[in-house]
Amino acid sequence: MIYHITTGTAWQQAKREGRYSAESLKTDGFIHCSAKHQVEPVANSFYKDIDDLVLLCIDENRLTNELRWEDPAHPTIDSGTVSNVDQFPHVYGDINLDAVAEVVALVRLENGDYALATDTP
Repeated sequence: MIYHITTGTAWQQAKREGRYSAESLKTDGFIHCSAKHQVEPVANSFYKDIDDLVLLCIDENRLTNELRWEDPAHPTIDSGTVSNVDQFPHVYGDINLDAVAEVVALVRLENGDYALATDTP
C-alpha cells in the first residue's frame, strides 16, 4: 500500500472525472506518494496549513501507470521532519480510481499537527 495526501474537494473531482491527477504531474512529471511511515511527516511539512485533507490508500499492484521508488523531490525543509534518506513512491501518470482501496481523513490534533487515523490500512 502507498499513500497520497490530497483534499476532499480534489478527491470528489477525481470521482466525477473517473481518474485522479495532481498538479505535480504537470510540474514534476509524477504524483508524489508516501509509504505509511512517511505520511505524517509529509502532511505536517507540506500541508499543515490546509484543511480537509484526506489520504488515498493506493494498492500499488492495481496501478495502471508506472510506479517508481525514488529519492525525495522536495525542497529542503527547515523542520527536518521529512527524511532525505528514504525513497518515496512516485506515480508517473494519473491514478486510476480502482487502485484506490480506501480514502480516510487525516486527523487534526489539538496542536494543529496531522496524524494518521488508527484504522488506516
